Amino acid sequence: MIHGTHNADVDDRNKDVLIYVNGELFPRDEAKISVFDSGYLVGDGVWEAMRLYDGKLAFLDLHLNRLWDGAKAVGMDLGFDRTWLVDQIEMVLEANQMKTGVHLRVMVTRGIKKTPSQDPRLTLTGPNLVIIAEYKTASEETRNKGITLFTSTVRRGSPDTLDPRLNCHSKLHEVQALVQAIEAGADEALMLDVRGFVSTCNSTNFFIVKDGEVWTSTGAYCMNGITRHNVIKICKENGIVCKQKDFSLYDVYAADEAFVTGSFGGLTPVNVVDGRKIEGRDLINTLTRLYQKLR
Repeated sequence: MIHGTHNADVDDRNKDVLIYVNGELFPRDEAKISVFDSGYLVGDGVWEAMRLYDGKLAFLDLHLNRLWDGAKAVGMDLGFDRTWLVDQIEMVLEANQMKTGVHLRVMVTRGIKKTPSQDPRLTLTGPNLVIIAEYKTASEETRNKGITLFTSTVRRGSPDTLDPRLNCHSKLHEVQALVQAIEAGADEALMLDVRGFVSTCNSTNFFIVKDGEVWTSTGAYCMNGITRHNVIKICKENGIVCKQKDFSLYDVYAADEAFVTGSFGGLTPVNVVDGRKIEGRDLINTLTRLYQKLR
């Protein structure tokens, strides 16, 4: 079994879910997109992943803000507004009779190309919109056991290359980091920034706890995750010192606690980094309880 923050309990209902492609719903085995799609050809697209709890899309406005910001940053006209997109998402949920325990991925690419090319002027259509909704709940085994990390040699880029804040379809550098970690026997990858400071993980944000303080990176070299944002907010509202700062692997190895955050798994403890054990859980457990109330 795959062990990591995206390890989900098996749910047979997913065999029959309907997938949204440009306004139509298809059985999952029949949902298709053109091989000339910009996302498939050159990774030209933006996306969001969000959770449905008890009929409510958690932190919806924050996710939509990030989607629209990403589209603007890459010069993509989405061709629809937020209200319309929410209507489409709700249509998918209703068609699948989904109420809770659902993970949604909303993907928008620039459209269909005339021929394989990076050039946006060769795009023949408007954006392609795909919405995948599945019954996915983070594994309690993963949450209880925690995960192991390996520090990859693949660095998080600076904003003048591919801005790490951009939630785009181009994720190959993160895949490379994860492959290294898996080959080293770890669950996921810890990534440094171009200056050698701790930045993030391949698909989650990284935190440590030291002497009762919560530390995370500055945010300049990582995805500004929604769960990351909420953990920082929780700390401020509950009198817990939270510092967004540069810190190194020296600090990680000496940490009292460590955890990662993401929309799918929430807060997941880290118990090993590069073979060094990090066994504390006290503040992680407190933050997890506060986060569950927030959502």
